[in-house]
Amino acid sequence: MTTKLFDAGMKTRRAVLGDAYVDRALARSSPFNEPLQQMITEFCWGWCWGRESLSRRDRSLLTLGMVAVLNREGEVKAHVRGGLNNGLSREEIREILLQVGIYGGIPAAVDSFRIANETFAEIDAEAEGKD
Repeated sequence: MTTKLFDAGMKTRRAVLGDAYVDRALARSSPFNEPLQQMITEFCWGWCWGRESLSRRDRSLLTLGMVAVLNREGEVKAHVRGGLNNGLSREEIREILLQVGIYGGIPAAVDSFRIANETFAEIDAEAEGKD
């Protein structure tokens, strides 16, 4: 499953989402969904996220807004972490989710705020464990 685009995508995917998240996703891979993992890594992370016209921070901002509007819990959680890794502040994430409420609907914003709060708590607990 290794191509130049895959390798570049894996590097970006790990930088944005973290090794633990990517390792869990790959561990759940099977012969059935392996082509999906390859497609995600090559085209999402290698081709799209690998383009240089937008910064990773800007891509995180856009992606978080889009997955929140789509109300995709697992993706919101991943991209809250990714956004923080790419330089978004918690306050900026709050503002993104408020805008989601206006343009995507209050239910999507409510769920996204809950998910973000849970993710922040996990990150804080992880940081306390490292001290």
